[in-house]
Amino acid sequence: MNRFLITWVFFLPLGVFAQDVGVGSPAEPGVSAQPSVIQRVEIVARQGSTELRRAASFAKQIYGREELDRYGDTNALDVMRRLPGVNVDSGGPRMRGLGSGYTQILINGDPAPPGFNLDQLSPSQIERIEVIKAATAEQSSQAVAGSINVILKETSRRSLSSLRLGLASGKDRPLGNVNYSISESVGPFNMSLPISLFEWNREIRNSVDRKMAGSDGQAAISEQLGKINSWGWGYNLAPRFNYKVSDEQTIALATFFQKGYWNNRTDYTNRAVLGNPIFDDNAIQDGYWENRRGNLTWINRFSEDQRIEIKAGVQQSRSAFDLRNLRAGATQLQTAGNNQDDAITQAGKYSQLLGSAHTLTAGWDLENRERLERRTTTNGAGIALLPSFEGQAFEAQMRRQAYYIQDEWEISPQWQLNLGLRNERIASESKNAALPVSNVSSVLSPLAHVTYKFDPKSRDMVRASLTRSYKAAGLNALLARPIVNSAYANTNQTNTYLAPDRIGNPTLSPELATGLDIAYENYLNNDGIFSVGVFHRNLTNVVRNLTELRNVPWAAAPRWITQPQNFSDATTSGLEFELRGRASDLMPQLMGNAKALNLRSSLSFYRSSIAALPGPNNRLDGQQPWSANLGFDQRISGLPLSVGGNLSITPGYDTRQSAEQYFKRSTTKGIDLFAMMPLSPTMSLRAAASAGVQQFGPPNGSTQTLLSNGDYILTDRYAKPQLNITLDMRL
Repeated sequence: MNRFLITWVFFLPLGVFAQDVGVGSPAEPGVSAQPSVIQRVEIVARQGSTELRRAASFAKQIYGREELDRYGDTNALDVMRRLPGVNVDSGGPRMRGLGSGYTQILINGDPAPPGFNLDQLSPSQIERIEVIKAATAEQSSQAVAGSINVILKETSRRSLSSLRLGLASGKDRPLGNVNYSISESVGPFNMSLPISLFEWNREIRNSVDRKMAGSDGQAAISEQLGKINSWGWGYNLAPRFNYKVSDEQTIALATFFQKGYWNNRTDYTNRAVLGNPIFDDNAIQDGYWENRRGNLTWINRFSEDQRIEIKAGVQQSRSAFDLRNLRAGATQLQTAGNNQDDAITQAGKYSQLLGSAHTLTAGWDLENRERLERRTTTNGAGIALLPSFEGQAFEAQMRRQAYYIQDEWEISPQWQLNLGLRNERIASESKNAALPVSNVSSVLSPLAHVTYKFDPKSRDMVRASLTRSYKAAGLNALLARPIVNSAYANTNQTNTYLAPDRIGNPTLSPELATGLDIAYENYLNNDGIFSVGVFHRNLTNVVRNLTELRNVPWAAAPRWITQPQNFSDATTSGLEFELRGRASDLMPQLMGNAKALNLRSSLSFYRSSIAALPGPNNRLDGQQPWSANLGFDQRISGLPLSVGGNLSITPGYDTRQSAEQYFKRSTTKGIDLFAMMPLSPTMSLRAAASAGVQQFGPPNGSTQTLLSNGDYILTDRYAKPQLNITLDMRL
């Protein structure tokens, strides 16, 4: 009865869809799993996402091909915004309502390189997505909120090929995307080659209202109506090669290439309501990005009890841009720059089976990363804005050394234990026009995960984790290169609090977090699940962008400067619910015959508090008070047709960012609908629509930055619904 009441609250709004339900379709096969620990008996059977989740020794959610294909998404970011406990904004996916940098993004278990764009990665290249709630010793503990691990498709021992053709709505015409994948096997050699081509052309409209000091230093009020056009194209390649040297040895090469070209044009219509306001200039901007990555892995199984894995990798990310600020058709400022991130990684681990279900693993993880930035800003006459800084190379280097040991032990059919200890040493150095700044930090992370299963079939279990994790500043935040606000480019005058210059901080220390996670999971029939979890984090050295009036070497007058600084300690906690399954299993009293109707829902509540700021609303940046997802999919009786939808809601909230500054965000909603029709055993057609969420752009809604003196910037954004049509073929 309790389960019925919980389900009724979650899914009553969808009950109307259960009246015309046919016979359920057979479950789709899951993906093959490679156990992360040594096992005496090789498991040949294919495991689905639910089985992999249930068998894990720590809390994680796994989403396979069914979830990835359901809405015919053209990029991975659109998939993630429907996952429980995951929110997506302009900074990428975020877990547990925490801001940018608290969620670790992994590609095949390794940290994603800087500049990696999930919104440019096709779901057709992904095998599954793992949402990991707490840090583990085997992976970097730079995961305060958790980790999202994107597993790319592996090679196959069979010759396979598939083709996906897609059309998406654009500003002036339909936009095409193509995804092709081929796998071949010749003797001991296996290879796969997924290729994706994509383009976009979208229009976003916004309005910007301001109340702040104008060009004469007096109060001014202004209104701007903006039209932002964004267009471009790109491609992804992810070749993978496997060579079976012997029954004991395997060599694998995994590579990834991504490149794209983008263009933005912003045009404003301006209106002065009071005084002499300063308006944002029109702008034309273009550029490119590219990512290259290669990892070579050698695996040797000495015996059924011993295994060693050694990896070496190289990464390179590059980008360049050219921005022109226009006023009355004439160039006011022109900024051109380029960035480059290079990294070399080397890692390894040795695993020893100590018993039938007891594995000890020890390993290391080494990384050397460098970032180089150049930027030049000139006025309309070609004169450098900051002669002491323009065109100079700003460099930052980070060296990370990590060593860990992990004990994964199934003590009994009921108890499972995962204990680990990881030590990471991070040395960073910033080089620029000023003196070099070096910083060394060391983080010792004890990590413990316990699972208790109430029954032998593992249908009910409790998981608990006690972890220590951290958040390190990105190399771009360490670069002490000033960026002058374009609206106040005259450095002989003081700018405003709401239009500050920006500068990095090479002395930033990592944020440290001690966390507790407890979750109950109930596995239902037909891959259904109900889970409820709580978490808490104590954080120290929290970084926040602070704005101060300073005398700076690049300006004759005092300037308002925004800079990241270690600001305060903080706490955050939350409550998370997830419920999914067949309607007939979840609500048998109401929907006993609804075997073809599948329901999904999640509901999360969050709170946080920064010690150095008085309340109320002294929450961490970007953390909403709650979020919810509600979805369904159904096979229509008597027709070769499946339909479904998803509704996501994030409420509006206020954030106190400092004693003088507040941030307000309005409620955002996203609606997704899809219909899928099989045309043949090897071909299917899918149509999807989304509203309230903009591909390659911000969501609908408004944001406001408000000062205690009454000055503010209010921005409203409007985006058109997105339509997608995809044709899937197995060749």
